[in-house]
Amino acid sequence: MTTHPRSARPAVLAQNQYGKAENRVVRITRDGATHHIKDLNVSVALSGDMEEVHYSGSNANVLPTDTTKNTVYAFAKEHGIESAEQFGIHLARHFVTSQEPIRTARIRVEEYSWERIGTSETGTSEADPASAGAAEGGHSFARKGQETRVTQITYDGSSWEVVSGLKDLVVLNSTNSEFWGYVKDKYTTLKEAYDRILATEVSARWRFNWTDDEQPMPDWEESYAQVRGHMLQAFAQTYSLSLQQTLYQMGARIIEHRDEIDEVRFSLPNKHHFLVDLEPFGLKNDNEVYFAADRPYGLIEATILRDGCEALIPVDLSNL
Repeated sequence: MTTHPRSARPAVLAQNQYGKAENRVVRITRDGATHHIKDLNVSVALSGDMEEVHYSGSNANVLPTDTTKNTVYAFAKEHGIESAEQFGIHLARHFVTSQEPIRTARIRVEEYSWERIGTSETGTSEADPASAGAAEGGHSFARKGQETRVTQITYDGSSWEVVSGLKDLVVLNSTNSEFWGYVKDKYTTLKEAYDRILATEVSARWRFNWTDDEQPMPDWEESYAQVRGHMLQAFAQTYSLSLQQTLYQMGARIIEHRDEIDEVRFSLPNKHHFLVDLEPFGLKNDNEVYFAADRPYGLIEATILRDGCEALIPVDLSNL
């Protein structure tokens, strides 16, 4: 069998990465009788000088994916988990600076929120169940059924890219939404709406302008809370003539109020609610009873930028 020098190969290796995906780590911090919980799903992807493992099978430059998994758990102990972003930054820096063949590390984190279960501190809960919940329990939690917080940290040894966001946040306005004046052709059957339900399941990503260690690092927890709040306020306060208009207002409000963010990308499925025809039953449906359709759905996507900035968030990232 004739071998060929690498330059003569008919097929050459292009972009590649490897790592351990979806490492589930729960960190409990005990502050006396009050405990705190951080629940993460961490995925590690590493790239660099990895040609030989693909061409010849040599593992000389390969840090085992099992080691990356172990590092996630060890760092949860050694560094704690201040925030999803800070934890990802610790990991990315470690892999790039401790392993010479690794040039870039990408850390993706999903964070699942928990809320405390109220308990009675009076000792009367059995006699008076209604009193339960009067005080917050120090160590009892219920998983929140709302959005999942996400972040992606990429580090190449000199510069950072932090893209955070959320997914699965379902929001609804029961009025203050219209949809009319659109293009009509012979296939159009949709009736114009002058008072409709507007609902969507928000998937959003926002990019921080923090890129190097010389810059002050954002307060990741405060930033997330503020961005989420501005997003919800814009959704609630916009009198909407289209979901596109609402999307723009949500992104614009974030850009206007949060100096640490230069770019926001949304993927908003329009969760259609159709009035049910109750006339066959002799009933009038005065915008009261709807059929919530899960599919097909309109899908509205766009990026909102700070003026003068470049769009860097991949267009499909908000669909992950």
